[in-house]
Amino acid sequence: MPESRPPVIWRCRDHTLDLTRRGEIMGILNVTPDSFSDGGAHRDEAAALDHALGLLDAGAAIVDIGGESTRPGAAEVSEAEEMARVLPVIAAIHRVRSGALLSIDTSKAAVAEAALAAGAAIVNDVTGLRGDPRMPGVVARTGAGVVIMHMQGSPRTMQQAPHYEDVVAEVRAFFARQYEHATRAGIAPEAIVFDPGIGFGKTLDHNLALIRALDRLSIDGRPVLLGVSRKSFLGKLVGSDSLVDREWPTVALTAYARELGVPLHRVHDVRPNLHALRMTEAILGD
Repeated sequence: MPESRPPVIWRCRDHTLDLTRRGEIMGILNVTPDSFSDGGAHRDEAAALDHALGLLDAGAAIVDIGGESTRPGAAEVSEAEEMARVLPVIAAIHRVRSGALLSIDTSKAAVAEAALAAGAAIVNDVTGLRGDPRMPGVVARTGAGVVIMHMQGSPRTMQQAPHYEDVVAEVRAFFARQYEHATRAGIAPEAIVFDPGIGFGKTLDHNLALIRALDRLSIDGRPVLLGVSRKSFLGKLVGSDSLVDREWPTVALTAYARELGVPLHRVHDVRPNLHALRMTEAILGD
């Protein structure tokens, strides 16, 4: 009989995800011309809607919609341009699948607020609530779920010379500080998830150290989200520049991370990663 454990709940406005025994997949939808793996592929509203529905039909519990690339060296996008990219897509998904759980991948409070008004329920902030001082208030006021991600530097500079004395300790300390900052701003603890930001201001060795320590990164029992899908360090490890060759290493890391207790996985290819979750959970007795 599976051992008793405290419930792990992620509250995102009107949605509640019970992550106590089953992990979930966050499917990636980039509506940008310059994302590293699929830039431009879903920029058209019809194509974006079709892709979102495909992610949901494949088993994604969440669709994460981004209108500004955060790849190394990416150019900044204005609030107006980012809204023009994401809001029609959020509205279209909401019309077709009103119950879908949608996330807005942004560090701008105005974009987050507009996306939440259009039907999103989660804010995925790569700056970990540091990029816009208004963001904690938006999340608190709307009751949105929030992903607090760690990034050293900014997307423009983060891979120039990443340095840490102890990457695991420093990322965990950042989570502790931002958790306190978020809850003081009125964000409910049950709304918070942490993302170590693999590839965001980290070398290959930093990424591997964090992955090995995924079971030590949680603060106050809050869940961790892992985003490694198609990232360049996977290509370095398998000796290939092909994005296709990064898919199965992603699946392997999904299974490994689930064994370490990570319930949330942000990926491009939903079905094999979902299968990896369920198989690992079956072996673990979940």
